[in-house]
Amino acid sequence: MRDKLLQGILAKLQRGDCPDRKWPDAKGEYWPLCPFHPDTHSGSFSVGPKGFKCFSCGEGGGLFQLAQRLGVAVLQSKPEGIQTHTLSLDDYARAKRLPADFLRTIGVDELVYNGASRVVIPYYDRDGQEVARRYRFSLVGKRRFAWARGSRAHPYGLWRLDDAHAAGYVILVEGESDAQTLWHYGIPALGIPGASTWRADWAEYLRNATPGATPTATPAVYVWQEPDQGGKAFVQKVGQTLPEARIIEAPQGRKDISESHILGDDVPALMEQLKAKARPYREMQAAEAAREAKDAKQRAARLLDCPDVLAEFTKLCRAMGLVGEERTAKILYLAFTSRLLDKPVSIVLKGPSAGGKSFTVETVLRAFPESAYLDFTSMSEHALVYDERPIAHRFIVLYEASGLGDDRPGEPSVLAYCVRSLLSEGHIKYTTVEKTPEGMTPRHVERQGPTGLITTTTWAGLHPENETRMLSIEVQDTPVQTKGIFMALAERANGQGPAEPDLGEWRALQAWLELAGERRVTIPYAHQLAELASPSAVRLRRDFGKVLSLIQAHAILHQCSRERDERGRIIATIDDYAAVHDLVADIMNEGAQAAVSATVREAVGAVAQLYEKTGEPVGLAQLAHRLGLDKSSVSRRVRVARDLGYLINLEDKRGKPARLIVGEPMPEERPVLPLPDDICVCVNPSGNTATLQRCNTCPQPPSGGNGHGEPPARPIDVGDRVLLKDAWGHLMGGEPMRVTALLETRSGPWARLRGEGGGTMDWPLGRLVLAEADRE
Repeated sequence: MRDKLLQGILAKLQRGDCPDRKWPDAKGEYWPLCPFHPDTHSGSFSVGPKGFKCFSCGEGGGLFQLAQRLGVAVLQSKPEGIQTHTLSLDDYARAKRLPADFLRTIGVDELVYNGASRVVIPYYDRDGQEVARRYRFSLVGKRRFAWARGSRAHPYGLWRLDDAHAAGYVILVEGESDAQTLWHYGIPALGIPGASTWRADWAEYLRNATPGATPTATPAVYVWQEPDQGGKAFVQKVGQTLPEARIIEAPQGRKDISESHILGDDVPALMEQLKAKARPYREMQAAEAAREAKDAKQRAARLLDCPDVLAEFTKLCRAMGLVGEERTAKILYLAFTSRLLDKPVSIVLKGPSAGGKSFTVETVLRAFPESAYLDFTSMSEHALVYDERPIAHRFIVLYEASGLGDDRPGEPSVLAYCVRSLLSEGHIKYTTVEKTPEGMTPRHVERQGPTGLITTTTWAGLHPENETRMLSIEVQDTPVQTKGIFMALAERANGQGPAEPDLGEWRALQAWLELAGERRVTIPYAHQLAELASPSAVRLRRDFGKVLSLIQAHAILHQCSRERDERGRIIATIDDYAAVHDLVADIMNEGAQAAVSATVREAVGAVAQLYEKTGEPVGLAQLAHRLGLDKSSVSRRVRVARDLGYLINLEDKRGKPARLIVGEPMPEERPVLPLPDDICVCVNPSGNTATLQRCNTCPQPPSGGNGHGEPPARPIDVGDRVLLKDAWGHLMGGEPMRVTALLETRSGPWARLRGEGGGTMDWPLGRLVLAEADRE
């Protein structure tokens, strides 16, 4: 039938100078003269079984639409065995109680296809040009609507927005019939084709008058909320873009405006009454949030008063079946809580396949409401760009880091790049082009964070650009851990395991923190912590910020037992640092290569012992037998040790068994973070203020000297050449620097230094040593 229709259409068109090779071309398309504009040469208008398009005037659409416009008869036969709906324009008009003539004046028509009638509802832009077309097949049922081929969702009624600017207001409604009903009464309206289709950029239509005209004041926006979940979702999507939009709640017994009209209501009077009672979305959300926060606080009262939330969380994890990964779970819990901050802490869990990485993450997630995260097993490259769910102050959970994609030379993975932008800059800014009735136009997409990432991997390391943005945690793969998991599974199998815990209070705790908790935290000892931390590696510039964020997250969890400063901020205590230090000190050391993990040190030591005993390079099977581990676990440890240079593989052919020997010596253990007892400040709240005071009983920072306790030959002064010491009194090496100024800070005297290359830096005066030539 479609072929016959195409031949009928071609008979109505002028072929012009179209050559035989384009009648039809290789794709089955014909290239006659365009019937919609003065056309003298073929090549701009094509028509085929899939429809028609003029690349000169922009006309286009489906084959049946073209047949109607050319007056070609459409065969009205109903294929045997195919059920069709029939809805004529008159049927639609009677059902909606709207005059058919009025509907025709706004472009509504009907089309017969396969023996069935359908209502055609055109969508026009501000200039009155058709940009989309929607078909309505029936009044009831699931499949009532369909977009014409090539159409994209648009607001319905853009060409009537001048009426809204003149009236000073507009009613946003779901669907076309509500908008048509309001227009029938002379009330300005804009129809949104479905609760989920609203786009934030559509708000721009409401902010300006007709293009080219003098802009008028933005009309007040009212949004009709239907009494169902779809209506609530519609209001939420619009309200997130237009928080000042006033929400009209449907009256009792009425779903929408069309129903009110059909049931005989005085629609103009009803709308005036409802407009007078409408409240701004922002105000309604605040009231709803206050109610939810009050309820959440009551349910989470025990945890809010708990002096050690992480200890309680450990008990919860055990009750949920987590074995031996309590420290990892606590770090994850703090990281997820850090979503409330401007700089969330991202985590990558590393370990062998079946090592329990995903189970650990899933266990922790159970204690959080769904508003805290978006979890994926995989995602497309552009998922974060076009996913319309909010990502601000939420975590993205990706259960396998390989889902980020691979960066190629000169061509980074779009998804990986978006994630890095989110973690570093706190937002995504992405520009693409899209096809519109006006041609290819640029589209700018911006997604606001801040957002954190939790992911897992079997790899020993991630791409360096991702690795430095995250804390790396290794799950346990020892036989002791495996045996513990066996016992836990056995207990559950014979009914002796713990009862399923009630997670309500834990989700309520996080819900209250989101809705009403204080997020601002001041760390009074942050400056001294920075002074005492070792600056031994560049990546610590990022890692130190993660430590501060974890301290703030811990203080947020315990805010009901923390003092506040004069600005209402939570004052973090030494206890907050102590909890974080216990969790991440060794992770910081290993990340800065100031220490070697116990597992890697054990593997390197075993290689050294075996090599010394046999005089032969060591194989993986030999090493696995010595350590009592499986080859996959040993392979991961060897890979890490090789990347760090502590082991060397003498076998240079791929696929051949490894031949391992010891490489560079492992470094002397030097902690990056100071011990909590080394923080020499007391926090003394005075009223609502917090002051810092050095403790008389705490040891002072190392003084200038030669690193062995001897006093300097004389006090350091401006102009002296000096060497630097770390927080433990060890000389840091490097060329001497020149003192250019002496400074007084809250943590004591500092010196401003200039290097030979002209760079400057500040350093504690007590951690400077006069260069040899300046000691006299």
